[in-house]
Amino acid sequence: MIGSLGGAAALLAGDAVVVGYNSDGVWTTWTYYCSSTPKGGRDYKDGAAAREAALRDLRKRKGKSARTEVLAQSDATGYVACARGKTSAGKDVMVVGRGKSQPEADKDALDQLQRAQGGEDQKIVYRYHSYGADSAP
Repeated sequence: MIGSLGGAAALLAGDAVVVGYNSDGVWTTWTYYCSSTPKGGRDYKDGAAAREAALRDLRKRKGKSARTEVLAQSDATGYVACARGKTSAGKDVMVVGRGKSQPEADKDALDQLQRAQGGEDQKIVYRYHSYGADSAP
């Protein structure tokens, strides 16, 4: 089971989180790209470029995946926590939490895992800050 912050996948710039799956449909790796400079800076990318950068990184880490999925994408400046957990049946749950501070993003991700019944073996895998379209150089 894959989850994401409601509506985040439809936004257009700043950062992206992607997941790669093997031919059996099991996720093998996930990674992200985040803009480390405000809009107009040398390391700012729009949504399409952030997604492509994350997909390139995914391919470098694990070779060719049978299937890839964009788990989340955002246009907002803020903090992000990518977390995973398992359901009581052993199914993986992956979520992306967001907030105005890192503790707020962590809490959002852990709350999402609970709502998705991914309360076992919870782990925050990535934490980062990304600049979005609302940032200024």
